[in-house]
Amino acid sequence: MPVLKAGTRPPWVGLGAAVWVQIAAGSPYNFPLYSHSLKSVLGYSQQQLTILGVANDLGENVGLLPGIVCNKLPPWVMLLIGTLSCFLGYGVLWLAVSRNVESLPYWLLWVALVVATHSSAWLGTGVLVTNMRNFPLSRGTVAGILKGYVGLSAAVYTEIYSGVLSNSSSNLLLFLTVGIPAICLAMMYFVRPCTPASEEDSSEKNHFLFTQVASIFLGAYLLITTILGDVLSVSSAVSYTFVGIMVLLLLAPLAIPIKMTIFPQARMSGMLSQSPSTDHLISAEQTDKTEPLLNESSSTANLGNLQNGEDVSMLLAEGEGAIKKKRRPRRGEDFNFRQAVVKADFWLLFLVYFFGVGSGVTVLNNLAQIGIALGVNDTTILLSIFSFCNFVGRLGGGVVSEYFVRSKTIPRTIWMTCTQVIMIVSYLLFASALDGTLYASTALLGICYGVQFSIMVPTASELFGLKNFGIIYNFMLLGNPLGAFLFSGLLAGYVYDKEVTKQFGDMIGSSVSCLGPNCFRLTFYVLAGVCALGSVLSAILTLRIRPVYQMLYAGGSFRLPQSSLH
Repeated sequence: MPVLKAGTRPPWVGLGAAVWVQIAAGSPYNFPLYSHSLKSVLGYSQQQLTILGVANDLGENVGLLPGIVCNKLPPWVMLLIGTLSCFLGYGVLWLAVSRNVESLPYWLLWVALVVATHSSAWLGTGVLVTNMRNFPLSRGTVAGILKGYVGLSAAVYTEIYSGVLSNSSSNLLLFLTVGIPAICLAMMYFVRPCTPASEEDSSEKNHFLFTQVASIFLGAYLLITTILGDVLSVSSAVSYTFVGIMVLLLLAPLAIPIKMTIFPQARMSGMLSQSPSTDHLISAEQTDKTEPLLNESSSTANLGNLQNGEDVSMLLAEGEGAIKKKRRPRRGEDFNFRQAVVKADFWLLFLVYFFGVGSGVTVLNNLAQIGIALGVNDTTILLSIFSFCNFVGRLGGGVVSEYFVRSKTIPRTIWMTCTQVIMIVSYLLFASALDGTLYASTALLGICYGVQFSIMVPTASELFGLKNFGIIYNFMLLGNPLGAFLFSGLLAGYVYDKEVTKQFGDMIGSSVSCLGPNCFRLTFYVLAGVCALGSVLSAILTLRIRPVYQMLYAGGSFRLPQSSLH
């Protein structure tokens, strides 16, 4: 275990740096921006493209190895491994799309995409586990903020893609190859484990509120500037100005540790006001010296109740540690992976997450083709809307669930139930292809998709503890690539190519696009059915874990188990 950094300022420095790392970890969301180039430049079919989409999700979410080693490696090593993975994977993709290297085999590009997006697993695990442990009393809020910035990363990249990189897939892949590693190398020193607070602090709530408001401003700004850039003819100078303002908004969370540096008196006075007085400590010490732990009469009485000398020997052996009585952890305490994986709640949470995120990522991976099929030629606005609403869902899911879990002890998973019901409506809107519903259904789906992440993360930590959170969290993430493979790679790609064959005959291998609502209609009906099952399982899970939350949040605040600390 790495040495903990003491003080109240370092956790906020780490959170500010984690924002940038989470933006870097969102690189897999760029797949819709360059997927059309993989199809047109390299001549892949839609099913081949969706299998590459599976590779994109597989690399991003199969983080079992990062989850296992996060307890043994310091965060900077985790970030360094992610940086190298990003450089190597996206480098190969850039060589293929830019045609610097001709005729790279399909399997090599598939592997390169897995390696490239696997950087997200190392980067995300490193900063999320570290910050959840640095702020154990506000894990829902921290998960919402960090997962929110990951959701917002697609809009950040879209801003850079359209404003600086001239809508070039080749330039985007070069930026991912060089720019993302540079950001991570600059930030890795500041993400470090710190001594967590033992009780809640009012200033901490204000700092989190500031970070949330700053992220909302950033999300709204990105959405507005992306739409303006698409509707209006914007000059290069204005585009660079947009990107510059975006960078300043990304730096906003670092204002908290800067304020704590400039005004340390307020921080110290708050710490002193929370500490007990010297007189109280002295009196407590004197009390400890004068009062024995057990009075003689009670000890004698208890020994007298023992039947024989064998019982006395057993009692002494247990007291000296020769015999240790073990019990299985209860929900809310620290589980290891083998203890957690045999619990019904573990698999219910996994299935609910799998149905929600697996269906949502199918739409995300095929968003460009869905837009083209329904008559939208420029799909950057669709991606920006999905990204912004994904961010709103991630941030809002953390905030709303934190409020209700503290005030009403309502389990967070109730919001997975509600949002998956809304996802059913969204998929039916997609399938209907009614005029004016494409953007609305994309926005609804983005919000509900984001909520799944911000609810799963703190729920897993609350049910199974923080000690082995890395491996448990990364196992849950397997629901994403599994859903992408089943619903996108096998279902959506097959249905799409069958419709292309009906429309264009045997030209499926060329750069043709399916047109009309039938390209994805059957897929959307299946996804609606999947979310219906997910909402039922989520309701069952919510009823099962209600007593756990009533125990954890009795009195309106989280009672942190000692085993969950560093």
